[in-house]
Amino acid sequence: MSRGTPLEENLKAVEAWFANAPGVVVAFSGGVDSSLVAFLARRFLGPERSLAVISASPSLKMSELDGARAFARRHAIPLEVIVTREMENPNYTSNPANRCYFCKHTLYTELDSMRERFPDWYVVNGQNTDDLGDYRPGLQAAKEFEVRAPLGECGLDKQAVREMAAHFGLECWDKPASPCLSSRVPYGQEVTFEKLRQIEAAEAWLVGAGFPVCRVRHYGEQARIEVPPDRVAELQEQSDAVGRHFSKIGFSRVEIDPEGFVSGKLNRVLDGIGD
Repeated sequence: MSRGTPLEENLKAVEAWFANAPGVVVAFSGGVDSSLVAFLARRFLGPERSLAVISASPSLKMSELDGARAFARRHAIPLEVIVTREMENPNYTSNPANRCYFCKHTLYTELDSMRERFPDWYVVNGQNTDDLGDYRPGLQAAKEFEVRAPLGECGLDKQAVREMAAHFGLECWDKPASPCLSSRVPYGQEVTFEKLRQIEAAEAWLVGAGFPVCRVRHYGEQARIEVPPDRVAELQEQSDAVGRHFSKIGFSRVEIDPEGFVSGKLNRVLDGIGD
């Protein structure tokens, strides 16, 4: 299906997809894509043949984990929380350009082990068709583990995903993208627990200050803050307060990026790869 496919056709497509599924284990992150998949699995397969699984990874904000749990409770979605150990893998913590591959490989290894409990079920994720045009090393791991993508296989792009989530009244339908905390650390610089907690604390302060869409890029003692371009000036007016609070977190220097928030900005260092 192409962009602009009517909602009714997309609904028929996903219903038919799940009608052919024996059961699914959903790689759940709390974002709109995997939340919609978890909801659809529960809707079309029931609680006996669907299970959402989220990893309490150090690179996931606690607020995101809490939100995912609340979403599952609200919609009666069976949920399991696991702990993955990508931080024990030097291929991950050394932060190469394909860091996401090692993260997803760890996750899918854990989910693959669930096939002992659910031998006929599919392992599925929230991939949509727009993901195929971005730099996403995790897709290679999904391919290796034969992870299915209901939304992508039915031709849904991000716009169609949000439209369908809104149709079902899902509170996350307009939720901004929230990549893992490790994505704030420039490639080649080590990912550590301390850095992840600093980033989480800094972004939590910005959200509390009225900037729900924000990124704090970690450059050692320096934090580089991105907010939407139309709010950069507003944040600059609060630069003194920002500096005081960020110094308590461990950043001796703070820069407010004048360009503003751009998704995938750290990918610009990669030759031939866009944002």
